[in-house]
Amino acid sequence: MRKAFIKTLVEIAEYDNRVYLLTADMGFGLVEPFAEAYPERFINVGVAEQNMIGIATGLALSGKVVFVYSITNFPTFRCLEQIRNDVCYHNLKVHIVAGSTGLTYGELGSSHHATEDIDVMRSLPNMAVIAPGSPSEVSLLTKAIYEYRSPCYLRLGNSGYSAINPSSRSVKIGKANTMIVGRDVVLIATGSMLNTTLQAAKQLGGMGIRAIVLNMHTIKPIDKDAIISSSKIAGTIITIEEHSIIGGLGSAVAEVLAENNSRVKFKRMGIPDAFCTQVGTQSQLLVDCHLTIYDIVREVENAIR
Repeated sequence: MRKAFIKTLVEIAEYDNRVYLLTADMGFGLVEPFAEAYPERFINVGVAEQNMIGIATGLALSGKVVFVYSITNFPTFRCLEQIRNDVCYHNLKVHIVAGSTGLTYGELGSSHHATEDIDVMRSLPNMAVIAPGSPSEVSLLTKAIYEYRSPCYLRLGNSGYSAINPSSRSVKIGKANTMIVGRDVVLIATGSMLNTTLQAAKQLGGMGIRAIVLNMHTIKPIDKDAIISSSKIAGTIITIEEHSIIGGLGSAVAEVLAENNSRVKFKRMGIPDAFCTQVGTQSQLLVDCHLTIYDIVREVENAIR
């Protein structure tokens, strides 16, 4: 996913010399195509994320379109004050790109687990929050972010997810995509959990359970119409995300349902409201957090029963 982002950004920068890329001593083996093609528009600020946001703010106030990249916790939590007061308050085109989200760095412990970032970033005024589910979707949404009127937070999972090609679909910030049409249950997934959810839906189909699968690649602004319309088709909605169950996709969907008096069964699947103290690979930790194909199928069966 990260390589799809860099490839697309290089293409955009070719025809717009306002485009800058900043990093805080991260992205080696990733950012080189941009740095080599446009060295005058690439800045490595070193291990100084707060300064990175300050520099990005100055560039944006000068009419530039700025993308900043680092692994998730560093360009978000470490410099939250600068993002809030400098970028969001002035509604600048500074786009924060976070790599290795969720439990990607499973072996490095809780300090490197990115499990609360959606919650924090979606609470900021003017900030859009976007989590693509495939490399092809990353490319399309990077182009959409470049044209977007406000700051965006782009949440990128690691590589290895099956290619989900949305080329035949309209990919637009704030509009969910219906990946599978069904009638028995609604599965709403975002980011890295989209592929897992699609596989679970396929398995459910073999059991005679037809699931609607919504790809909620934009968590803010969220597609209220898609949520409400799907709730009128099926009486059960389950959200799936590689993020804390507090404040992320599940919370955003719950807010929409509650405010519209939707009478549906509702379940959030995500990372528990606790630090993950286990050490292991991302796959192992997802098993521990009950975020596998088997877990989704089981939750659907229990809800329908």
